[in-house]
Amino acid sequence: MTAASPGYYLGVDVGTGSARAGVFDASGVMLGNHSEAIATFRPAEDFVEQSSQDIWRACGVAIRGALSTAGSKPEQIAGMAFDATCSLVALASDDSPVTVSPTGLNEQNVIVWMDHRALAQAAAINQTKHEVLRYVGGSISPEMETPKLLWLKQHLPESFAKTARFLDLPDFLSYRATGNDSRSHCTTVCKWTYLGHENDGRGAWSRSFFEQIGLGELLEDNARRIGSNVRPLGERVGLLSERSARELGLVPGIPVGVSVIDAHAGGIGLLGGALPGETLDESSLETRLSLIGGTSSCHMAVSREARWVNGVWGPYYSAMIPGMWLTEGGQSATGALIDHVLESHARYAEISSLAQARSISVYALLNERLGELSGASVTPGTLTRDLHVLPDHHGNRSPRADPSLRGMISGLKLSASIDSLALEYLATIQAIAHGTRHIIDTMNAHGYLISTVIATGGDSKNPLFLREHADATGARILLPREPEAVLLGSAMLAARAAGHFRSVVEAMTRMSAVSSVIEPNPAARAFHDKKQRVFLRMHDDQLAYRREMA
Repeated sequence: MTAASPGYYLGVDVGTGSARAGVFDASGVMLGNHSEAIATFRPAEDFVEQSSQDIWRACGVAIRGALSTAGSKPEQIAGMAFDATCSLVALASDDSPVTVSPTGLNEQNVIVWMDHRALAQAAAINQTKHEVLRYVGGSISPEMETPKLLWLKQHLPESFAKTARFLDLPDFLSYRATGNDSRSHCTTVCKWTYLGHENDGRGAWSRSFFEQIGLGELLEDNARRIGSNVRPLGERVGLLSERSARELGLVPGIPVGVSVIDAHAGGIGLLGGALPGETLDESSLETRLSLIGGTSSCHMAVSREARWVNGVWGPYYSAMIPGMWLTEGGQSATGALIDHVLESHARYAEISSLAQARSISVYALLNERLGELSGASVTPGTLTRDLHVLPDHHGNRSPRADPSLRGMISGLKLSASIDSLALEYLATIQAIAHGTRHIIDTMNAHGYLISTVIATGGDSKNPLFLREHADATGARILLPREPEAVLLGSAMLAARAAGHFRSVVEAMTRMSAVSSVIEPNPAARAFHDKKQRVFLRMHDDQLAYRREMA
């Protein structure tokens, strides 16, 4: 860091399985990063829990590791910000953890985003047909917070009563860092039904909605338990406290930005990247979709006007880019589904050993084998002409918004060879890509003009995943210069909190860039058009089976 530079910016990302930290300079170049695993508990089917204490510990390890890797000192950090999964944290009045688990263990005080215990509560909320549901795609998900809160009230009433603060995990992190109990406009609007467009853009809770679903007490005392001080992205929550600085290996007084959901941090880190000669404005942003692919996938687009798309979350006002409406699609299982298909196959142990012996990933080995099977074909994806997957093993988040759906495979042979594994792997990736196409087609039918996908996350490191997404959707795929776009998005909010940029959009355009472009293969278009029709029919067939068996 030179004497004239503004300092470094720290982004901290808490994903489903780990906490990560990255140190960035003002141009968006990452100087170092580190990750630390966090524990997950599964006390029953559809129950997924974590510990806020363990998460905070992991943040400290990740930050110290990132500083070490970057060769930077704690006093060089000019700003920091957190992003995390939209998991629910329960704290008592003294900030100690309150159990959300049937085990009764207080350290298990986080209901993870992917927990589906609240299916019945989500269904009951949706039956109200309340006006608020328009802003969550018409149907609330069990992955959102109000169904989980209602489950706690009904099944763990002592924990519900004891909890003084229910926080989204990103807001827990900024609260723990500063001691200031403010909530993010992003988390509350996207996952708590906060109406961000009300009150001249400052937002408001809907009392009639909370009363109708049986959670009216949460709005007592100015909604203190769920958020009475909701702040827009780009603002400063406060300064890092002395206690938290010691725990994280930093110095006190660092500006801490308003927190953000991890996928939305990825959207901020992605959407500002421009090609040479390209100027981004509000109009051109409506042609772009950010794809953040990991355990699950999020598909995020912004518009100047509110766009209501059934089965797609939103529209959310100012939930990602201040002043613009966010529409958010998603797939509940992508990376997790690919891993499941691989690990449940009879030959997985063998191929895992082969990959390990060559010091490559299982994905790379399978990609290599698929290349051999396709030979010189200009459309290698056609290997799965007779093998089709419906990827709704964990339900469908968008655009069907039906968590009860299940996965299907059509075209299996009496074979358990490595080649059969490779083909199932390819068909699964294609199914995920066709799910993305279904989301894009649905959004475009409601006013978007999406023709460009900017991708990041673990899935985007797989060239087969990218190729099939380009070919299936017909959209060009842009890859960012910084592949850790989620960490970068948090670093952008850190830089804004430190006052280095005048707005979130300025930080986005100044700290991001595009590294490469993947164009769709025109020769594969006809194949994928047919594949899409099969994809849609498989859903219809599943519903027909249900009706037959009812």
